This record gives sequence, structure tokens and C-alpha cells, in this order.
Amino acid sequence: MLQAIGLTSHPRRDLPSAVEDLTFEAEPGQITALLGAPGAGKTTTLRLMLELDHGRGVTYFRGLPLHRIARPAAEVGTLLGDVPGNPSRTVRGHLRMLCAVTGMPASRADELLEGVDLVSLAGQRLGTLSHGMDRRLGLAVALLADPQTLVLDEPAEGLSPRDNSWLFGLLRDHVAQGGTVLYTTSDPKAAARTADHVVTIDAGRLVADQQGAEFARTRLRPRVAVRTPHTARLAGLLGREAREAHRSVEVVTESGSRLSVYGSSCAEVGEAAFRNGVLIHQLADETGDMGPTGGADALAAGSSGSEPFEPEPAEPQGHSEAGGRDGYPYDGSDRGPFDSAGPAPDAPVLAARSALPELQSLIAARSELSEQQPVITPLPARGPSRPLRYELRRVFGVRTALLVVSIILPVSIALSVALTRTGRTPVSHLLMAWPDLLPLPPAAFASGLLGALAFGDEFRYPALAVGRGGVPRRFGLLVAKLAVSGATALLLALLTAVADTGVLRLVYGGDLAGIPQNWPSLAVGWSGLSVGCAWAGLLGAGVFRSTTAGLAAVLSVPVAVVPLVQAALAAPAARSVAGLPARLRELAWVWPHETDRWLIAALRLLSQPVGAALALSLTALLCAYLVTGLRRRARW
Repeated sequence: MLQAIGLTSHPRRDLPSAVEDLTFEAEPGQITALLGAPGAGKTTTLRLMLELDHGRGVTYFRGLPLHRIARPAAEVGTLLGDVPGNPSRTVRGHLRMLCAVTGMPASRADELLEGVDLVSLAGQRLGTLSHGMDRRLGLAVALLADPQTLVLDEPAEGLSPRDNSWLFGLLRDHVAQGGTVLYTTSDPKAAARTADHVVTIDAGRLVADQQGAEFARTRLRPRVAVRTPHTARLAGLLGREAREAHRSVEVVTESGSRLSVYGSSCAEVGEAAFRNGVLIHQLADETGDMGPTGGADALAAGSSGSEPFEPEPAEPQGHSEAGGRDGYPYDGSDRGPFDSAGPAPDAPVLAARSALPELQSLIAARSELSEQQPVITPLPARGPSRPLRYELRRVFGVRTALLVVSIILPVSIALSVALTRTGRTPVSHLLMAWPDLLPLPPAAFASGLLGALAFGDEFRYPALAVGRGGVPRRFGLLVAKLAVSGATALLLALLTAVADTGVLRLVYGGDLAGIPQNWPSLAVGWSGLSVGCAWAGLLGAGVFRSTTAGLAAVLSVPVAVVPLVQAALAAPAARSVAGLPARLRELAWVWPHETDRWLIAALRLLSQPVGAALALSLTALLCAYLVTGLRRRARW
């Protein structure tokens, strides 16, 4: 059971609310269509239900609002627009990555590929999918955690008749198993054909709440579509002839030069136009929607340009001999029975007038009740259930990492060979291929790029935060990204050092590229530089929501921070930290002697300008990340 109660969106500047006090239900075992013209507030309604927009009201999914459900993906599956994913990721890889988000096994992806008939396209990239195949993938994503309720925004838009039939067949199978389906549409004929329950809204307000059979009977009827450059003249002629013949004909002026005529036929409209010399460009029978209002008697009359024409009933139906209505004399004016110039109203009219204050008080009470509805505050997106598995599939599910490595290794080898030929570069810089002209060695820059992409791609292709415009700031996700980016940086540094050493031995002989005596400290420093660049790019992209900002954070370390640290270290020190390990041993109960050596090595690294600059930059970026997360009320 899905219950939406008092949904009201926040007004935008001087505009009224897109959704106003909207209440309806969607029963399990039924397909419910939310029908409305474009701009009627359908998408805003879904976003309020899913707590993606600010507003008022509450939506219960089997008795609980969405923010109180432990696993929302297992309760509600959503499809809002196209599937947000990296266009270079495969269909199977995208589903397997999202399986880690929802906590489902990877085998669930293969099951859904069969369920939505995408097995043959499992290895195809997302960017190459057609619109129909993208819709199938979107439904697979919505069904990933086997939810009870499906909330779909225009799922059939742009689909071929074959894909449309397949779509609603799948939705029918879902409700046959006791599920609930709510989808939006602007096509009343499609709603009458596919939905068991139709909720009609206009300007964000409820117009009608009907079962499918009742909706088809009261909202759809035949009409004659007419195109003519003389719409006003033809509408007047048809209305006048209908009144003379005492027939109920309704003429609605559509956009442009089009008329919709209800209660007539092509032959009658064509003959009337021929008799009066009216030029017609199109004349066709159609089945059309009667408009946005709720009754079967005057549904199209509330539309723009509508002109309902009713025949004047005969005298036994309430008209006097003078032509008046309901016993009132007709004086040739347009005044009705409630006008001041008419006769005194009878008892029913007086009773209606006396009940007007009570009606106004009821309206005011309802408005006050609407203002007391719970406030809808969008919450940050939840993190993946298995963050490490998610991050591994995100990184290695596309070719970006492999492409970066395949470019950086040849560049690093070429620079190392060129630097060795000059003979003025120390061995430590040769193995890293770090010339003095570059702020960073190529492998360290590549590590920073991969780190920046770890968060930059999340904002560019928000698979974790569909419709929220952000990335979930969860501690588990941050740790997983730090671990994967750090391991990738270490692997890239090792590959670069091994490749450079092997090529130098091959080109210049083994004596030149021998292993230096201080290789442990060089390895630690090289690893620290690579991991530090990766983490600087990761945190920079996470704080500033951009891969470019992450790269800027990486380059700012050697360009801006290192000179400042060098200036600070150049000043004479008034105090010394000599003996720090011994003093720490006095404070700690258990202090292994091996720890002294590692602590001294770490202090030596931090005393270097690059090491100190990296430590300062990472500390500042981590604090900024935590502060922005707290400011956005992230759930750590």
C-alpha cells in the first residue's frame, strides 16, 4: 500500500506551488497511473514522495515513510529519467556495481538481464544503448533489490509499440505477485488501456481519483479534429446550428488553427463548413481526453479556449413561455437567477447562501491542516551496503585505469632513458623518471588523476545519488575509496620502478641501474609520494565536486605548498626534537624498540619539503571534507 498525504511543494519565488495538498493511494496488486498534462506537477509529486525535494506532507510505503525504512531499495524501486551511469561501462558491469550498492549478490545482475531481455547486450556500453534498451536497463535497476513498490516517471515515453507492450507486460507480472506500481503519464488513452487505477492531477491538485473502468467511461469520448484558418467563425456556426437543432455539441479551441468538436461527426461538421463557405484543412475522427476537470458533464469546459454549447431545452423542461429558465422571466440580458436585478431567490437559494460561511470555515480548516503536515527534508543518499566491493567494481569496470597506466608507463620509461643519457640526474630520480622541470613524476601525477576520478566520476555520473545532486558522504565509502586509490597508487609506483629499472638495464647495462644502498627509504618515500598524490586528488574532488578540482589540489602541493614549507624550514630552529622516541617510550607502557626506527623514518620524511607539504595538504583537505559533510548533515 502506497499512501501520499497532503503533498505540497515549496513555492518557487513568486510562482504558486507546483503541488498543492495532494492526497491519493496506490493499492497493491494494481497499476496506478498518475495522469496529467506536461507541467501538471507529476514529476514533482514523485520527488516529494521519494523525499528528494523540500515540501510538506508524508508518503507511507506499507505504513512507513521512506526515511524510516532500513533498506529503501528493497521497498521502493525508482525510474526517474535516463539511467545515470558512465557511458563507457558495460550493462552487466553497471548492474554488478549497483548490486554492491544494494547488498545483492552479483548473480542478481545476470537474473535481471534475462528478465528484461538484455542478455544479448550485456557486454554493450551504456553510451551505445537505444532509448528502448535504456528503459529496459532502468527497469532492471529499479527491480535490482526486488522491491515491493515501483515508482516510475514516464516509463513509456518514446517507446515503440512493441517495447511499450513489453513494458506493461512486465509491470503486470509485478503486480500479479502482490506488488504496487505507480507511473506517470500524460496520455489518457494509455492510462485507460494499461492502468487499473487512475489519479488525475492538474496544476498540482487532485482532479479525479477513479478506477480504470470508470475513467475510461467518463474521461474518453469520440471527437472530430478540425483544422481551419477560420476557427472562431466555424466554432460560432457549429454552436448556433447545434442550438437550433437542440443538440448537445461542444466545441473546444485548441492551439493554433485546430478545433475539437464533441457530440458531432465528420459528416455534420463538413456539411456545416461547406454550407457556410468555411475552408477546412483537416477533418478526422479521434478519441480524445475530455480535459483536466473531474466530471463527465463539463470536463473540457475548463480548458483554455473551450466553449461548451448546450441546446436550449423545450418549455416543459423548466422554461417559461417568455424563454426564461427555471420559472424566471427572460428580459434579453445575460443575468442569471442569482443576479440582483432578478426576482427574489427562493428558500433553497437562501439556504445555500446561509451555508456559505460554514463552507468557508471548512476550507480554512483544511488549509490550516495542510500547513500542519510534516515537513519533507531531503536526506543525503545512503552509501553502498558493500563499499569496498562497490569501489572495486567502479574502478575496474571501465577502462580508465588501464588507459592511464598504458599511457604513463611509456612516458615514464622515455623520460628515464632521456635523463640517464644526460648523466646529471641521481638514481633516485631516474627510477621515478622525475626531471627537475616537472612538479611531479608522471606516475605520481597519474595516481592523483585516478584519485580525482574516484570522486569526480561520482558527481559526473551519480549512480549512488540519483536525483539528489550529490554523493553520499559515508565513512565506509571514504575509507573504501582511500584504500582502493592508495593500493592503485602503490601498484602503479611499483610497475613504474620495475619498468624503468628493466629498460635502463637493457639500454645502458646493469651497472648503471643497480639497486641503491638506501632503497628502503627510497621505496617508502616513493610510495608515500604516490599515495599522497592519490589521496590529495581524491579529497580535492570530494570537497569541490570536480575531477579538475582534484587535479588542481594535486598540482598545488609542489607548486604552491612546497615553496611555503621550504621557506618555513629554511628559518633557523630554536628547539630540537632529538630524543622524541625516548620521551614517547616514557609515556607509553608498551613501546617496541622497532617502533623507534619507523618513527625516525617518518619524521625524516616529514622533514622533507615535499613530505611536509603533502601532510599539510592532506590534513587540510580531510578537515574540509569532514566540515562540508557535517554542514550538509551527512550521516557518518
